[in-house]
Parts: sequence; C-alpha cells; structure tokens
Amino acid sequence: MKIVLASANKGKITEFQKLMPDDEVVAFSEILGEIEIEEDQDSFKGNAIKKAKTIYDLLVKKGFSNIIVISDDSGISVPVLNNAPGIYSARYAGINASDKDNNAKLISKLNELNLKKTPAFYTACIALIYKNEVYTVHGWMHGIVVNKEVGENGFGYDPMFIPNGFDKTLGELPNEIKKEFSHRSKALKLAIKVLDVIL
Repeated sequence: MKIVLASANKGKITEFQKLMPDDEVVAFSEILGEIEIEEDQDSFKGNAIKKAKTIYDLLVKKGFSNIIVISDDSGISVPVLNNAPGIYSARYAGINASDKDNNAKLISKLNELNLKKTPAFYTACIALIYKNEVYTVHGWMHGIVVNKEVGENGFGYDPMFIPNGFDKTLGELPNEIKKEFSHRSKALKLAIKVLDVIL
C-alpha cells in the first residue's frame, strides 16, 4: 500500500517507515515538492486535519486517486507550564527553531521554576484521508521532563523525556523500545485499525 505522509520532518518520516514496514511510506515532497503548511489551528487534531487535507487536495488535482494521506501533529505538554509548549512544540523557540533551540527554551523555563523534573506528556493526533473521508485518532505517552538533555536517540524533546516505568530518557532508549509505547505508535496502531476497516 502506498501512503503519502503529509510531513517534511525527517524524524517523523523515518519513524513512520519503521512503524509501517509492509507499506510504501513516502513523503509528500517526493511527489509535490516543498510546500509550507501553516499550523494555525488551535489543537493537534485541527493541525493534523489541515495538513492531511492540504496534501490530499493537491494530490487529487494532480490526478492521483485511491491514495491514502496520513498526517500527524504532535508535541509535548508540561502541566506546570500551563501545558506549554503543546501545539507550539516544533516552534517553541521561534519559527524554524532547531530541536536544540526548543529544548534549550524548555530547560530555561524549568530552571526559572527551580525544577529538575516535572510531569509531562506527549500527544499525537493522526489524521487519515481516503476517498475524501477524514478519520482521526489520538495516542498519548506520559512521564516526566528533566532540565537537561541526555542521550542522542530520537528527535525533538526525546533527550529530555523519561517515560513512565523507565529511568532513562527517550534519547537513551533504543528506538525499538520507544516504538512499543510511544504516543505516535499508539496513534498509528489505531490508524492501522481504521485502515483495516475502510480498505
């Protein structure tokens, strides 16, 4: 099955390809080139739907039919920071901020409160469009965020996040372990169930 991923994030693309080894997962940019989609909705669900719909409509205009477009919007929320960065996770430190920039800002916010660690959770919403029908699912991963980066694995805030039941950050844990319980894995498992029903 050919699935077009409405994301330009290389980390996400790699993660989806690992989670869906039996399917051909391609980035939309391989077909449509580079496109900027503004994430201006007020929820993960809203942003995920907007990204998927934008790419789906462009592919239909190009003559593609019977195609599946999947997008996700995800981020980390820290309750003590009023659930920031939340939907702004990818641009917490500003437009085009790097993972290092975003992590540095979150670390500084924790340090302002003299917090070495505090509860946090990741949210992932996956939007799926097939035959112009939109479906959405959610997944969550709970744990704590720490005021330093530890480990080189993963991407985003992974080096700062220790999932419940572990004493290491996602930056230290192998990807094979992370994919068993990550927010994106949980959402994708539900998305695959949706695909099983509609296909």
